[in-house]
Amino acid sequence: MAATDRITMTMRELDRFKVIQSVADDLLKPWRAAQRLGLTTRQIRRLVARLREDGPAGLVSGRCAKPSNNRLDAGTAACALAIIRERYADFGPTLACEKLRECHGLRLAKETVRRLMTDAGLWIPRRQRPPKIHQLRSRRACVGELVQIDGSDHRWFEERAPACTLLVYVDDATSRLMALHFTITESTFSYFEATRGYLRQHGKPVAFYSDKATVFRSAQTSTTAGKGFTQFGRALYELNIESWCANSSQAKGRVERANLTLQDRLVKELRLRGIDTHEAANDYAPHFVADYNTRFGKPPKSAFNAHRSLRDDEDLDLILTHRATRCVSNTLTVQYDRVIYLLEDTAANRGRIHHYIDVYEYPDGRIEIRADGSALPCSRYDRLSEIDQGAVIENKRLGHALRVAQQVQAERDNRRAAGSPSRTNRGDEVRPKVRPTGTRKQRELTVGDLNEIVLRTAGERAGSVPESPSR
Repeated sequence: MAATDRITMTMRELDRFKVIQSVADDLLKPWRAAQRLGLTTRQIRRLVARLREDGPAGLVSGRCAKPSNNRLDAGTAACALAIIRERYADFGPTLACEKLRECHGLRLAKETVRRLMTDAGLWIPRRQRPPKIHQLRSRRACVGELVQIDGSDHRWFEERAPACTLLVYVDDATSRLMALHFTITESTFSYFEATRGYLRQHGKPVAFYSDKATVFRSAQTSTTAGKGFTQFGRALYELNIESWCANSSQAKGRVERANLTLQDRLVKELRLRGIDTHEAANDYAPHFVADYNTRFGKPPKSAFNAHRSLRDDEDLDLILTHRATRCVSNTLTVQYDRVIYLLEDTAANRGRIHHYIDVYEYPDGRIEIRADGSALPCSRYDRLSEIDQGAVIENKRLGHALRVAQQVQAERDNRRAAGSPSRTNRGDEVRPKVRPTGTRKQRELTVGDLNEIVLRTAGERAGSVPESPSR
């Protein structure tokens, strides 16, 4: 055979050639060669005859260097790749394959899409990426035994709306999404709202597993709940649900990895549907959860469901609230968040003087004074209380606080130019008391008054009364 007529043989064909050559040289019995190659004796004789007639080339497959009969059409591949470049350039191969099938009618295998995206430079194979190290931890045995919760602050609506927070509830036993809730920020009231929906849909789990955010854990000692308890922890205690905090992000890796998947898939699903509001996103969330659990949910080791039903005496509207204790003064008044509440002058209320009662603050902003399991009738006496100049404004509200400060200063400058400062209140608006005469320091708006306005305006914007700096 000439050097130019050399053929290319695979390792399997090379091993076959050596065995067939041994049979042709009478060094190996045909039945022994058949056992070694997994063929019949008749087939071995055929291969020996082909070797003697055509040489080693007779043992090479006739389909070598020929295109496959099941190869992808060049036009279809070009069309699919053009659609991926235009709409799904940042999608993974699996998700892009699903969208090509659902939205464009192109039924391609995900490995075919993966090869097209890899050749086009739109996807990097995992073997070419740096390795990731994950510590293994056994899953819980049954659904509802441990539910991991976390808040993910992300631009879920991309440039169509400001960044917001998604509260994620993931079951540890199955990796299923139990609840998704879009909210402005990660706060106690937002977790109250999301947990209320979870409990009404699934029941009470054995335990919630979270991070060390101030919603779940406090370093201060509470007079009513003890060290480490927060309003959310107090509510879970009343519902007989354990609350545990992870020491690191890796400890609650299931919800952390779910956040990464959601920041990829959910963002693109919201984009394809043109959703850019919290209300529309929360309405779509159950449909996404059902599809996500079908694709990524794992079967539990045990068929037992550890969720418990709510008891008749467990009122979620009363339990999932912000509570504070206040002492009744000699004048039958209770002060909460710089607002005085006047109790009715009754014999029962007179007996509560110098005794502590509970103040309930609901997510919708309602304030209720309760004692002995019932609400007490009261009237609100709002006043502008002084705040020291060291009052703390939350860092997340700083941008809004500056805008309010600019607005208040502009209104104050306008009143000075007119020469007749107003001393009246308009609705719920709180106006500072400005004296027309006196020194400039007396005419200036105090920092305490500005902080008062900022705190109240921030509370109205968030849908709840912000926590007083003295609390």
